[in-house]
Amino acid sequence: MQLRYNYRVYPDADQRAALAQAFGCARVVFNDGLRARQDAREQGLPYVCDGELSKRVITQAKLTVERAWLGEVSAVVLQQALADLNTAYRNFFASLSGKRKGRKVAPPRFRSRKDNRQAIRFTKNARFAVTPGGKLRLPKIGDVSIRWSRDLPSEPSSVTVVKDAAGRYFASFVVEAADAPLPGVAGEVGIDLGLTHFAVLSNGRKISNPRILRRAAKKLRRAHKALSRTQKGSANRKKAKLKVAKAYAKVTDTRRDWAHKLSTAFIRDNQAVYVENLAVSGLARTKLAKSVHDAGWSQFVAMLEYKAAKYGRTFAKIDRWFPSSKLCSACGTIAESMPLNVRSWICACGAAHDRDVNAAINILAAGRADRLNACGGDVRPPLAVADADEAGSLRGAA
Repeated sequence: MQLRYNYRVYPDADQRAALAQAFGCARVVFNDGLRARQDAREQGLPYVCDGELSKRVITQAKLTVERAWLGEVSAVVLQQALADLNTAYRNFFASLSGKRKGRKVAPPRFRSRKDNRQAIRFTKNARFAVTPGGKLRLPKIGDVSIRWSRDLPSEPSSVTVVKDAAGRYFASFVVEAADAPLPGVAGEVGIDLGLTHFAVLSNGRKISNPRILRRAAKKLRRAHKALSRTQKGSANRKKAKLKVAKAYAKVTDTRRDWAHKLSTAFIRDNQAVYVENLAVSGLARTKLAKSVHDAGWSQFVAMLEYKAAKYGRTFAKIDRWFPSSKLCSACGTIAESMPLNVRSWICACGAAHDRDVNAAINILAAGRADRLNACGGDVRPPLAVADADEAGSLRGAA
């Protein structure tokens, strides 16, 4: 499978200036290509093909006075900017025709020099390399210092240099990583994701929600107040904006680190992991939007999925319409209604349930049932397939 490895890089002053020039040239080529296609559409002309577009906005543009400075950066950087534009158009057309699944994709937009994130990409044609001294050699930029937090598993096919809103530089490599199956274990787990508890497991364990953004709210509020007191266009405003960006970057890094550690523990300790396929985009439009974004469910589930594939574990998503909360894990009876304020309930069969733990048990049972059917089972087993000792231990945990 292909994975992306990110490393922090530390360019010097001259290299930062060269990178800024490369960012600007890539942005100009992208915008020129987008404008050329928009103008052709408005004038009723045929769609400008990829080859013709490259000839116009790169090859011929370098011969003009207005765009002669495009020749001062690597040609691969400019070609990759156009490749990004072509990919954006293909995704847009595929979305219009229905070939692309998921949410509708908007047409490409112009890039701004004020964007928080700037990036350029080098492929093998650019002949980037890692020097014997451990530096990253980039054409027309130089040998950039890089912090190798881990070794690359294979030869990278490309490298993307990114500058984020906090002013940090990163090198992102795309590499082919071989699967590394872990020794088999007997455990399987169903996970019910939530806000009060980030994750409730089918064995009764509850993992508290770290609420990383909420915990940093005081520091962020102070940084925003300092920014609001500065004058637009001043040097102090630039410094204040950088402080705000660094504060948010710390929140993002902390959340990602926490999700990596938790997902790795789940994959290491369980042979199979099952979660519910949540409609995060819909929940993010409710009054709980801030808490939903702070939880980072999508990022966590994506980590579980790729780590399960890499380490030889089973991972599956249960349908979001599956009544995991209303279904009794002991007898299989479905309650008529289950408002969110009901955190515990007693079934007609006499079983007492904690809402979240019961949902996690049902998610585990549904995942096992789907897995059995996928392996050739004749019929779908009943949903109440939790072991007796597993179900009995929940009353003490609830």
